[in-house]
Amino acid sequence: MQSIVLIGPPGAGKSTVAKYLSKELNKPWIDTDQVIEKQTGRQISEIFLTDGEDHFRRLEKEVVLKTLEEEDSVIALGGGSVLDPDVEQRLQDFSEVIFLDVSISNAAPRVGFNKERPLLMGNPRQQWLALMEKRRPIYERISARTVSTDNRKPQEVAREIAQMVIA
Repeated sequence: MQSIVLIGPPGAGKSTVAKYLSKELNKPWIDTDQVIEKQTGRQISEIFLTDGEDHFRRLEKEVVLKTLEEEDSVIALGGGSVLDPDVEQRLQDFSEVIFLDVSISNAAPRVGFNKERPLLMGNPRQQWLALMEKRRPIYERISARTVSTDNRKPQEVAREIAQMVIA
């Protein structure tokens, strides 16, 4: 069976929803950011700051494309991974790409706009809005479904997605 892929911006809850969804569906879950950190032995923020975004994106592309070969899993992708044309193209082959949408008012307390999110440094709210302006059309284009995580517990979101994909 094909994997279910969760995409969305920082603060949408991709990692947390993936954990709960994996329990709902009795499938393993994979978070590509965690895979990168495990493989490199470094935090994503450290890779960004030390080696730069281009280096991180190359690592991310490699991990994401490999992870998308996994069958029957719940996969949480890093928010910016969809910017790569090869990743976007590969996601076109999946019937269950779910865009976890979130407003900035809900994302802000979740991510805390801290230093662990290098793309949100400086003016975090403005950076987040700029990311969404660039990424939203891609998220919408490649997703089969959109689920809002605003004002919802991750368990509720996971249950809704499980019902959608089982039906």
